[in-house]
Amino acid sequence: MFITVTTTGHPERPATDLGFLLHKHPDRSQAFSTSHGTAHVFYPEATAERCTAALLLEVDPVALVRKLKGKERSTPDAALAQYVNDRPYAASSLLAVALSRVFSSALKGQCTALPARAAEPLPLRIEVPVLPARGGAELVHRMFAPLGWTVTATPVPLDEHFPEWGGSRYVSLVLEGSGSTLAEALRHLYVLLPVLDDTKHYWVSQDEVDKLLRAGEGWLATHPEQQVITSRYLNHRWGLARTAQERLALERLAQSDDTEVEEIDNAVDETTDTEEKPVPLARARRTAVVTALTRTGASRVLDLGCGQGQLVKELLADPRFTEIVGVDVSARALTVAARRLRLDRMGERQASRVTLLQGSLTYTDRRLEGYDAAVLCEVIEHVDPPRLPAVEYAVFGAARPATVIVTTPNVEYNVRWESLPAGHKRHRDHRFEWRRDEFRDWAQQVAARHGYTVELRPVGPEDPEVGAPTQLALFRRGAAPATTGTTGTTGTTGTEEESAA
Repeated sequence: MFITVTTTGHPERPATDLGFLLHKHPDRSQAFSTSHGTAHVFYPEATAERCTAALLLEVDPVALVRKLKGKERSTPDAALAQYVNDRPYAASSLLAVALSRVFSSALKGQCTALPARAAEPLPLRIEVPVLPARGGAELVHRMFAPLGWTVTATPVPLDEHFPEWGGSRYVSLVLEGSGSTLAEALRHLYVLLPVLDDTKHYWVSQDEVDKLLRAGEGWLATHPEQQVITSRYLNHRWGLARTAQERLALERLAQSDDTEVEEIDNAVDETTDTEEKPVPLARARRTAVVTALTRTGASRVLDLGCGQGQLVKELLADPRFTEIVGVDVSARALTVAARRLRLDRMGERQASRVTLLQGSLTYTDRRLEGYDAAVLCEVIEHVDPPRLPAVEYAVFGAARPATVIVTTPNVEYNVRWESLPAGHKRHRDHRFEWRRDEFRDWAQQVAARHGYTVELRPVGPEDPEVGAPTQLALFRRGAAPATTGTTGTTGTTGTEEESAA
């Protein structure tokens, strides 16, 4: 099987920089052993104006058969694998594995010689002469076009001498574009080649989820065909696919949760001259959370679904909070949070107060037990409703902090934003948005099930008809319900300070 990657350049930025990015010299061919054969890398052309790198994978059929053991023999191509198959000729998971083996540094975007070149988009043309596509050329377009590629997928006839036999399940693929870095392009191929083939040459286990999320970082979470990709990549193992989709859903939350834009739970466009600006509402939420935490006397706090660390940063500025733990499913979001907090330059005493952990809120985690308070700030609306009981148990049943604070949008307030079309949610990743009575009912039931009391509080300017834009629930474990300024366990506070927040 065969693939080529071509780029163009000029004397000041020669196309032969491709050799540095791939860590393979254009002046010589190289061979690499793989578990199923030999991968050859060579350059059919290498000038300052145009450079092409080719990967030719020679599959050893005997080695391929010997590798089929146990459950691997149940893969769709295993039945006749010892006699006839298309594995040596058609791009598949074999080629994807060879790409990761031969171009491992390029896949990670690492290039010591030209780090700036590795981080910038390149004009690229990628050709795969024979690509199995279960779903045809139309599916190939649906996979690559959303990633910015111009896609040419030409069906390969079953037999050119007998056109009446029709087409085969193979296409000849050409991708062209200038919006991706080389690393991004290679990661697209690494994931989507086996997806289009819809089978793998090895048994898919739990670690494949991590491989998929690493290669899909930055693009898979928002891909319109995410469910098809995760299902096929994980060989239709529904449990693994569901795990991947849950982690991607939380990653979408992290990607969209940015201090400067704050699109989550903010329907207004920053360029629109309206009363309700996204950033002030986001700050009002954080102010309300910090105020509530301060009044409970909490000092050791969990920020569950911390995203890129906005609330962690605010808590860190207050010395009353002696230990702050930010938890998020997205490694990328935690990396951004660490950079935002400047952890690498923080003094030892200050750094000892903050910890960032990767973890999913749908699973119990013993690391989260024993804290004074936990905060879920604009998190629950990004969870599929069937998964809410899992989040509820992980937080209230297993971790059991003394205080839990939950904020979520008030859907009734949406009518006050003229820029939000009727019936639309405030953010594309919101799985639901609750009315005040729906949030009250959920909060009361959670409190009753786990031995907490709860108070509801408004966040943001309160409209006499539709309430405030954000609603906050303050859960206290085993505490008597507050009476001053509230209407029992489901009332809103009447304190001027907190209503203003």
